Amino acid sequence: MTTEPAEPVPAAPAVPPPPAAPPVAPEPAVPAAPFAPEAVAPKAPRGPRRPRPVLLTACALVLGTLAGGGVGYAVQAQRPPTPLPPLQAARPAYPAERVDPAALAAEQPAPLGIDGDLTKLLIGAPEGSAPWDDYPDKPSWISIGELAEQNGRSAGTFRDLASRGFRRAAEVDWKKDGVFYRAQLIQFTADRADEAKADHWQEFAEGANGGYRVDAVPTHWAESTEQYYYGQAAATRGTVKMRIQVFDTKPVNPDTLKDLAKRQWERLA
Repeated sequence: MTTEPAEPVPAAPAVPPPPAAPPVAPEPAVPAAPFAPEAVAPKAPRGPRRPRPVLLTACALVLGTLAGGGVGYAVQAQRPPTPLPPLQAARPAYPAERVDPAALAAEQPAPLGIDGDLTKLLIGAPEGSAPWDDYPDKPSWISIGELAEQNGRSAGTFRDLASRGFRRAAEVDWKKDGVFYRAQLIQFTADRADEAKADHWQEFAEGANGGYRVDAVPTHWAESTEQYYYGQAAATRGTVKMRIQVFDTKPVNPDTLKDLAKRQWERLA
């Protein structure tokens, strides 16, 4: 059996590829918002506001006050003015005859001695006495600073006198037989006359507004180890305070202190 070669089968014609689609341009990118707002839920509508009672009351008070003041002013403006009462002051009268100024001055009460020169009211140093350091040995005026320096607490004494209405002062000092003496007249202003009050110790003269005392224990001098015994008498006459001080190396003789205080008091009378 012969085998014949098979006839070649014709190949199918090649199908051409479909045409390529045109390129599509990419859509431009949309930039994202930097802060995207969050969705906010809608609020419920508010109801109508009701008037507040406090506000209504305040408005009513203000309107009532204004209305009342206006009505009162209108009523008062319609009234006739009230006449003022006549003046009842007496007319000044002058003496018919001319007055002698000298005679009129003589009829007036004499001024108090404490309103004059205080140095003339001080007692003087006795005979045989000597000056005490640089203190005045004759009745003299002293300042508030000189008065304060006599105390160991000079700054505090100065402030105390200045705050109490100090006006002026006079003083005389002396020493005799080893004993130191000081007589002072300190005057205060009229509105601070109470500052001149003296302590009522033992009486040194009948009717004297003050007293005296003698210390039995010695005291040290300021910034020194030396000791002294102290005696003081004080009294008040108006705005003036008199003070007698005695410094001795032994207890002060009370009779000497009382004699000096009595003499000074009598000069103020």
